[in-house]
Amino acid sequence: MSKTAWLLLLICLLCTPLSRAQSVERFAPLPWPEPNQVRTATGAPGPGYWQQRADYWIWARLDTAQHRLEGKQRIRYTNHAPEALERLWLQLDQNLFRPTSRGARLNPDGRWSGAFAAGGFAIQRVELVQNGRRRPARYYIEDTRMGIELEEPVPARGGTIVIELEWAFSIPEYGADRMGRMRTRRGWLYTIAQWYPRLYVYDDVRGWNALPYLGQGEFYLSYGDFYVELTVPRELIVVATGELLNPEEVLTPRQRERLQEARRSERTVMIIDRNEVGRPDTRPPGRGPLTWKFQARDVRDFAWAASRAFIWDASHWEDVLLMSAYPEEGLGPDSLGQPGWERSTEYLRHTIRFYSETYYRYPYPVAINVAGPVGGMEYPMIVFCGVRARGQALFGVTDHEFGHTWFPMIVGSDERRYVWMDEGLNTFINHYSNLAYYGSEARRSAQLHPDTVARRMQEPWHRYPIMTAPDLIPPRGLGFLGYRKPAFGLLLLREYILDPERFDRAFRTYIQRWAFKHPQPWDFFRTIEDVAGEDLSWFWRGWFYTADLFDQAVDSVRLEGTGARIYLSNRQGLVLPTTVELELEDGSRQRIRLPVEIWAYDTRHELRYPRPVRQVRIDPEGKLPDMDRRNDRWPRTP
Repeated sequence: MSKTAWLLLLICLLCTPLSRAQSVERFAPLPWPEPNQVRTATGAPGPGYWQQRADYWIWARLDTAQHRLEGKQRIRYTNHAPEALERLWLQLDQNLFRPTSRGARLNPDGRWSGAFAAGGFAIQRVELVQNGRRRPARYYIEDTRMGIELEEPVPARGGTIVIELEWAFSIPEYGADRMGRMRTRRGWLYTIAQWYPRLYVYDDVRGWNALPYLGQGEFYLSYGDFYVELTVPRELIVVATGELLNPEEVLTPRQRERLQEARRSERTVMIIDRNEVGRPDTRPPGRGPLTWKFQARDVRDFAWAASRAFIWDASHWEDVLLMSAYPEEGLGPDSLGQPGWERSTEYLRHTIRFYSETYYRYPYPVAINVAGPVGGMEYPMIVFCGVRARGQALFGVTDHEFGHTWFPMIVGSDERRYVWMDEGLNTFINHYSNLAYYGSEARRSAQLHPDTVARRMQEPWHRYPIMTAPDLIPPRGLGFLGYRKPAFGLLLLREYILDPERFDRAFRTYIQRWAFKHPQPWDFFRTIEDVAGEDLSWFWRGWFYTADLFDQAVDSVRLEGTGARIYLSNRQGLVLPTTVELELEDGSRQRIRLPVEIWAYDTRHELRYPRPVRQVRIDPEGKLPDMDRRNDRWPRTP
């Protein structure tokens, strides 16, 4: 045998088993952590599940002349872990805005920027109270993190410690598109978030999750209760996470009456209308600042907004007070006739009702939409959306940001590591909410069209799997890899791989199991498999853990007397079940569903059919993200 022939034989011997080995590998079990008493094999929290708790008392004063916030706070931290804690880690998110921060170096401009000369926390006091003793804390600050070394560990299984801090910072005008301030015709408007030192999460998977805040990655926070007092100039209106405790001190009798009317009305009631903005009679009589007091229970964060420019309206859904606050710059219609923020509360009512009735009841007493400099950002009971948004864009951003109530405010996932667990799951439920409101005219749902997804999967940044940490994804790829690709994957799972009934039962079970808890990705995957009764390792691996593409093809058809042999292939790494539509000689059509397991041993499959066929087509409804539809039918068409 010639040298060339030997070489060809060697290539055949090497390539054929490799192809089959790769096929088998796609169906192998995933290397998830072993189940235990904390996280079970079904994906549910186990009898030994625990999580930490952080309760906050905060007193802050806003200086509008200097655009500065000063505050002091107490944090009662409860250690439910089975081990004592020898140190604590706190997040100092405002330090992102120091010119020398890691995030400023990584993102000197663009959406996640905002550093300025006076940026960052000025920490003035840190003290610990433990076992009746008060002492200064031994702490150090590294970028956006504060470490506190403890002389006496916090005992396991219920031990507590109190941290007291005093601090101040200058409010950035542009705060990485998450907070900031803007000048309106009626005065400054402040949207305040990431504004107080807060505990990192200590969990059973990694211990302290003390990752730096770089801007693009979001948050992972413990649940607790908040009591907050905000002292601001008298002319400002404040809206915030939680219930207002002292309306008789900060609102006029007319405003309190209108709010009571809004609690009974399905129409939108004006609390402060456009003509009343800035008038002295919209504020209680007197001189000097006012202190607004708020309380929120079982939340993972607290945010607020303040301005003398706010138009304020309200309505309700069941026992939830729905409110919108926006300057006159937010009013519509715009040049295209699209309505503006006067429709915000109407959109909000749809969102709260739809997700409550479809997935899990909204658990909080208020929901507030604020127009301002932030394009879109979510916090418990309050969201910030862009003041220039109109029409479907305003509906879409309102629906998306309040969709985050379910992920990650109710289901408290780790956004810093797994962007898809909040953004992807939220974009998935947004798809159905948009369809429910706009029907076939829903523009945002069009982003999840299979051909659009297939095209995006071929862009350069698709080499990063969905499981990539958000701070490591190129910014231009975040919207697809963190939002739309995982959302479309769940769409495939619901409408093509499983079925709506099985998927919905599993998805709702996941929310119920992990409400106000901290799931990991494998808790989600295991719950879907447990309730749906399906091993989906091949799907999780292909869609979430790899950057594989998808291309199924009809290679050829051989007609043999009274029958046909149809040769199919899976030409890329991603595998999915195959739907084949046959057009017979009499013009009738027959559909055959082939299970995904046909790709377990090889990338080619032979389908035998006992009657002659005139045409063969795979994925006849175009549901799959096939990168080359030209090879989806036989005979070939241009």
